[in-house]
Amino acid sequence: MIEEVGKNIFRIEVRLPDNPLRTLNSYLIKDSVRSLLIDTGFRAEKCREDLCAGFEELGLDIEEVDIYLTHMHADHSGLASGMAGRGRRIYIGEIDLSWLRNVASVANNWDRLTSRYVSAGMPEYIIENMEAINPAIKMAAIPGGDKYYTLKDGDTLNAGGYTFRCVHTPGHTPGHMCLWSEDAGLMFTGDHVLFDITPNITAWPSVRDTLGDYLDSLYAVRKYPVKSALPGHRKTGDFHTRIDELIEHHHRRLAEIVDIVTESPGLNAYDISGKMKWRIRAANWDEFPDAQKIFAVGECISHLDYLCLRGKLSRQNTGTVDRYS
Repeated sequence: MIEEVGKNIFRIEVRLPDNPLRTLNSYLIKDSVRSLLIDTGFRAEKCREDLCAGFEELGLDIEEVDIYLTHMHADHSGLASGMAGRGRRIYIGEIDLSWLRNVASVANNWDRLTSRYVSAGMPEYIIENMEAINPAIKMAAIPGGDKYYTLKDGDTLNAGGYTFRCVHTPGHTPGHMCLWSEDAGLMFTGDHVLFDITPNITAWPSVRDTLGDYLDSLYAVRKYPVKSALPGHRKTGDFHTRIDELIEHHHRRLAEIVDIVTESPGLNAYDISGKMKWRIRAANWDEFPDAQKIFAVGECISHLDYLCLRGKLSRQNTGTVDRYS
C-alpha cells in the first residue's frame, strides 16, 4: 500500500513475514536528483516484493535511491545492502553500524550477546536455539562493503525539498536516530516513538542503563515542536501525548517489578518476567512463544538494571544466575 503522507513523502507498507509486528512503514522521499528511502524491511523476498511494487507505482528505480536506516534492527535494515545500487549510499548512525557488524559476526560475538540471558535464568534450550528462534538474525542486513556512511547527532541530509537533522535517540538500540525537519515540523521517529504499541527496550551488552537512556531520549525529543510524527510501525498520533504515555508506561513497569521482588525476593529475571503483565495472546508465561520470551526477559533486565542503579533493588550473583531483592 502506498500513501502520500506529506509533500514528496510516500509511505510504503512492507510485510514482515513471521513477525508479530506484521508490517513496517518504509518512507520514500521523492527527489528529482537523489531520492531517499527510510528503512527497508527484512532481508526477505516478501519485503523485497513490497518495496519493488511501491517503487514501480511511484515510477522510480529502487537502485537509484540512497537509504537512511533509523537503526540496526533487521526489520528496518535487512534489505539495505542488497537494494542500494552502484554509487548509492546507506546512511546509519555510527554507533548502530558498529553493533550491526557485531551482531552479524555471530561466531565471535554470540557469547557476549547471550551472557545476560544466562545470568537471567533463561532455560538452556531457549539460549541454545536463540539464533533459530529469532528470525531477525537470519534476515539481518549484510554489513560489509563500502556503501555504508555513518552519521552523528546533528548531521543533516537533504531530499525532496527538506533539510533533515539527525537526532540521536539511544534506547531502543544504542545508536537509534530520528530525522527531524524543523521547517516542516516533521519527524521520522523510527521505533523511538510508536503509537499503537510500545517499543521494546532491551538490555544491550555493555550498555549500562538502556532504559535510562531511552527515557532521557524521550524527554529530549518531547521538546521538539513536532506537528507530524512518522513512525516505523502502524499508525501515527499526537506526538507529545504519546511520549507522556510511554514514560508513564515504563514507570508503571518499574513499580510492578518492585512489587514483585518485594513479595518474592530472590527471583531471577526469567521468573520476574513470568509474573509481569504482558499484552500477548497467551494464557500464561508457560504458553509464551519462546521468541517473545527473549524479548520479554530482555525488557525485564533493562528495568532491573535501572532499579539497581538507583538503589531501588539489589542484585546478587548465585553461581551463574543473578537474583534480586
